[in-house]
Amino acid sequence: MTQTFDADGITLEQVREHVWEIPQTGEMRAPARVLASRGLLEEISEDKTLEQITNTTHLPGITKYAICMPDGHQGYGFPVGGVGALDAEDGCISPGAVGYDINCGVRMMRTNLTYGELQGHEEELVESLFANVPSGLGGGGIVEAGVDTVEEILERGVEWALEAGHAVEDDLLHCEDEGVRPGADAEKISQKAKDRGKNQIGSLGSGNHFLEVQRVTDIFDDSVGDAFGLEEEQIVVLIHCGSRGLGHQTCNDYLRQIEQQHQGLLTQLPDKELAAAPAGSQLAEDYYAAMNAAINFAWVNRQLIMHRTRQVFERVFDRSWEELEMELLYDVAHNIAKKETHTVDGQKRELFVHRKGATRAFPAGHPEVPAAYRDVGQPVIIPGSMGAGSYVLRGGENSMDLTFGSTAHGAGRLMSRTQAKNEFWGGDVQQQLEQQNQIYVKAQSGATVAEEAPGVYKDVDEVVRVSDELGIGDTVARTFPVCNIKG
Repeated sequence: MTQTFDADGITLEQVREHVWEIPQTGEMRAPARVLASRGLLEEISEDKTLEQITNTTHLPGITKYAICMPDGHQGYGFPVGGVGALDAEDGCISPGAVGYDINCGVRMMRTNLTYGELQGHEEELVESLFANVPSGLGGGGIVEAGVDTVEEILERGVEWALEAGHAVEDDLLHCEDEGVRPGADAEKISQKAKDRGKNQIGSLGSGNHFLEVQRVTDIFDDSVGDAFGLEEEQIVVLIHCGSRGLGHQTCNDYLRQIEQQHQGLLTQLPDKELAAAPAGSQLAEDYYAAMNAAINFAWVNRQLIMHRTRQVFERVFDRSWEELEMELLYDVAHNIAKKETHTVDGQKRELFVHRKGATRAFPAGHPEVPAAYRDVGQPVIIPGSMGAGSYVLRGGENSMDLTFGSTAHGAGRLMSRTQAKNEFWGGDVQQQLEQQNQIYVKAQSGATVAEEAPGVYKDVDEVVRVSDELGIGDTVARTFPVCNIKG
């Protein structure tokens, strides 16, 4: 007898362990699937995630099924933790299914420092990082740029940073697409978006964005750990941010244009926040070129923060960053739509794979995995909360078949920001983390700390366990916070 799960009029059937399906009915163009343990599914069902992933199946060109990852939660139209592959010829592309923070993502940098060598420097390090890495709402970046520079960044990505002295060649070789999206066109980004971005290049922003110094506590796969350059007690740095005001404005601009130009498609969708431009239309091509440009901007943003972090470590530890071996492990995007070729029912098809709060997780041997990691699989970085571990995975063998080469992007929220501020007091959270866990946190405000309290998030260990057991992302290493700065 098939196991089922009922939530507010939506019934899910268990296909196999950790795979639940909402069958195709009515106007749905495909089934929806939720990848979760029963415990995670209960948490996912507490907001509108199941309704939103069902709505996603109404998008034209949706292929196989819409997918919700184990860290899924309610988003803007399309759930966070959602993956939707839409046919690139007769489907569509949806800014809402990418999200406002285009190429929000994480990058991890290795060092040769051990936790023992860092101990005693925590307060100096957190103060110096906070003073030198711009964070918080609004303006202020590492580079103040004119519009010409912004346009160059939009079109050339990390190549611009390399020429400007903010990167080394090795940084590009360890970034998705080598830090440059083809097909980016700065002309498709509005002047208003460029103006919002020009003072924010090299800044964390606010909300759940952070820079965290971590120590590696566990290696689960020695050979892959070696390939990733990770070992126990090693210090690593995790940077989580995106395209700032420029990406937000770009999403907003194209949503408004779609509402004006493609009203016919909009009326077919159960939620206007899923607004999409038909594949092949001028607006779809313009959005894709603009999104690629915003992706480049976000990569440069994380690159500049990494460069500044190297300089801070040089001062605190009185050694060059090269001596400290502060090298980029990898950079992963988790709000993105990419044209990719996937095999569906034995046929190769070009699809717009939308990953919103989901991480690409290509397996070993895939030609799009950087050469440095092609033999072992793409690194995947899954941050936990600032009181819990984060994980490094590698793309799993089953990911292409089950999830269009994707896995989770984090722990996933359990609680809204408003609820979090009502339940937690920032100063208390900070004090507890330092006294109980030796984690040093510095933020622009106590409210930010409260919004990001460990209790606000799902259990990252459980999210990663499900990913590993499904074979979409294999566990390689676990890290634990030492210092954290937030906007």
